[in-house]
Amino acid sequence: MSSTPFSTAALRGAVDLSALKNRPPVAPQGSAPQSGGGGPAPVLEVTDASFPQAVEATTSVAAVLVLYSQAIQESVDFIDVVTQAAARTGGRLQVLTANIDTELGIRQAFQAQSVPVVIGLVAARPVPLFAGIYGAEEISGVFDQLVQLADQQGVTGSVGADDAMPADEGADLDEEPLSPHHEAAYAAIEAGDYEGARVAYQAALAANPDDEDARLGLGQVSLLQRTSGADLQAARAAAADRPDDLDAQLLVADFDVLGGHIEDAFARLIDLVRTTSGADRDRVRTHLVGLFDVVGSADERVKKGRTALMSALF
Repeated sequence: MSSTPFSTAALRGAVDLSALKNRPPVAPQGSAPQSGGGGPAPVLEVTDASFPQAVEATTSVAAVLVLYSQAIQESVDFIDVVTQAAARTGGRLQVLTANIDTELGIRQAFQAQSVPVVIGLVAARPVPLFAGIYGAEEISGVFDQLVQLADQQGVTGSVGADDAMPADEGADLDEEPLSPHHEAAYAAIEAGDYEGARVAYQAALAANPDDEDARLGLGQVSLLQRTSGADLQAARAAAADRPDDLDAQLLVADFDVLGGHIEDAFARLIDLVRTTSGADRDRVRTHLVGLFDVVGSADERVKKGRTALMSALF
């Protein structure tokens, strides 16, 4: 799992989304042709490993990244709609896709809580565009503005069916082979087997306690396990109605981290540490430390959270 390669706050607001704000999402359209005759350029599926190279390529050709889930068919179908809209720019936009079920580093980088989500990438910097499903006609205007922004940034290249980078090309360059434990973890995640992935990451840490990627991966799949099948609104209602219910409070903290509300999650649990004692306090503390691992020790919010936790304990 790699760290976030750029700030997702960069260039926020650079594209006018007013055309989408007052229109309801539409049902996904049919599949688009994938090659030939002036059709869309090939879609490039990116992974945690190949994503940094794909981002670097946007210094030459701008791109749109579609975050989807294999478990949500509407988000998969929407890739065709995005490809149709991108094709209307005459090859100025490369379409990238990432499956948040398996690419947990990308999921964390963009703090994706629901899919589909579409992000522009210009000069290796993100341009948040929109979430939800819209028609190709509606998002074409957004993509036209993204191309204009790319021109302003000096990113004027284009991509065609003949010169698009193969989907697996970026993953093989200067990349160290994965350990068997990490291979097993990734295979389990791809199969939706979070428990199998958790066991694999635990084995990786047993073999190498300094394996930070395994520590981060373990925290992420444990978080996905705890929130899988849970209802966000019901969880929030339960936490509001029962402030002393540790299960409810811990679940909402998990959802907050999954949705990118890191400070809210940490503050909730630190307040619980202050108001609990004994086994309950230790349970909350352990859960919070686990969420620190999900976010990553280098994150400034984690550093502040650790300081606040120490203050709450002592």
